[in-house]
Amino acid sequence: MHHMVHTNEKRFVCDTCGKGFSHSSHQKIHQRVHTNEKPFVCDICGKGFSLNGNLQIHQRVHTNEKPFVCDTCGKGFSHSSNLKLHQRVHTNEKPFVCDICGKAFSQKSSLNTHQRVHTNEKPFVCDTCGKGFSHSSYLKLHQGVHTNEKPFVCDICGKGFSRRSSLKKHQRFNTNEKPFVCDTCGIGFSHSSNLKVHQRVHTNEKPFVCDICGKAFSRRSSLKIHQRVHTNEKPFVCDTCGKGFSQSHSLKIHQRVHTNEKPFVCDTCGKGFSHSSTLTFHQRVHTNEKPFVCDICGKAFSRRSSLKLHQRVHTNEKPFVCDTCGIGFSENRVLKVHQRVHTNEKPFVCDTCGTGFLLNSNLKIHQRVHTNEKPFVCDTCGKCFSRNHSLKIHERVHTNKKPFVLTFAAMSSHGNIVFDNTRGSTLMRNHLFVTLAAKASLAVTP
Repeated sequence: MHHMVHTNEKRFVCDTCGKGFSHSSHQKIHQRVHTNEKPFVCDICGKGFSLNGNLQIHQRVHTNEKPFVCDTCGKGFSHSSNLKLHQRVHTNEKPFVCDICGKAFSQKSSLNTHQRVHTNEKPFVCDTCGKGFSHSSYLKLHQGVHTNEKPFVCDICGKGFSRRSSLKKHQRFNTNEKPFVCDTCGIGFSHSSNLKVHQRVHTNEKPFVCDICGKAFSRRSSLKIHQRVHTNEKPFVCDTCGKGFSQSHSLKIHQRVHTNEKPFVCDTCGKGFSHSSTLTFHQRVHTNEKPFVCDICGKAFSRRSSLKLHQRVHTNEKPFVCDTCGIGFSENRVLKVHQRVHTNEKPFVCDTCGTGFLLNSNLKIHQRVHTNEKPFVCDTCGKCFSRNHSLKIHERVHTNKKPFVLTFAAMSSHGNIVFDNTRGSTLMRNHLFVTLAAKASLAVTP
């Protein structure tokens, strides 16, 4: 019998799968794989095993016996093979390499699981909903969704979790323990995965790439959120108004519109805001901070979005085009206001007289007719006005400044067209220039 060890002779063959063995006892033990025979049963939990050695290892779960101790960190293990796998954490040994992408792993099982990413193989299927998984442990965790089983309970607050790892994360939150520290900046994290994601800030690594536009991200979750830009998917819907959002936190911020919740308060003036970023922008009003500077003209802005809009002045970019008349606009909000000209929509209605307006600002100006409010005061004579441009026209009485006079030689029979110096008149004057320049010689006199 011993001679077979040296000659590698395996005359005891399994009738089911054809695997050979050098000893009959080994063949008998192997056949339990096919018969699912588990004669060795745990007295405590009733779990069965095909080998007595496996039963003894299992019983260490109940006794918490960990005889195999790591020489480097002192961590104990119930089985020698687990210790060997653990020691690769210290040696960084990763002997199992993926043939497709070259990624290395410390365990063969981890490599096998990883390779299913390339093959998209999901052999472990949920009996309840049919969802497939690449690993049995993922299936077990998923099944807790249907059973609502949460066997891992926090000793401090009693909260239950479906995963042991989730419990550990939660406990670190209670204790504020952050054992995973960044070597570059010293910031600590409660979980190793959070540290790995953070380190990409320093390395600028962005492994998750959008298949549609090529934009790269440091987190898989960020890529998934980004892809909703292309699919226009908005799975998070407001219960109050039905508006959809691509991110859950965007929905939470939106819901503050309905609740009027403003938890972020300015220390300087006490004004409240529904979002922290809005508070940050607001505080620049007090500090006059304008960190975003135009490379072309040097004009500074408190918001990056304001800088982007401004840069379209130099590039003359007008990406928002009206479907009705073809006029382009540099801002989407300006296009929306413009479209009301075609639809005759006047969403801002006066509560007093029922008059409608295209813009909310026009409504506010109109309401001063009813309230007789005149907030714009002349510094010279004290006369009050309901509109700022009315004040500017009045101030010419004191400065003797004349309005613009536009003379059209080709339209002399109509006389001169006189404009005040307001934005509305400026736009009208520019429009007439463009319309009549081809037909008449122009002369502008101040």
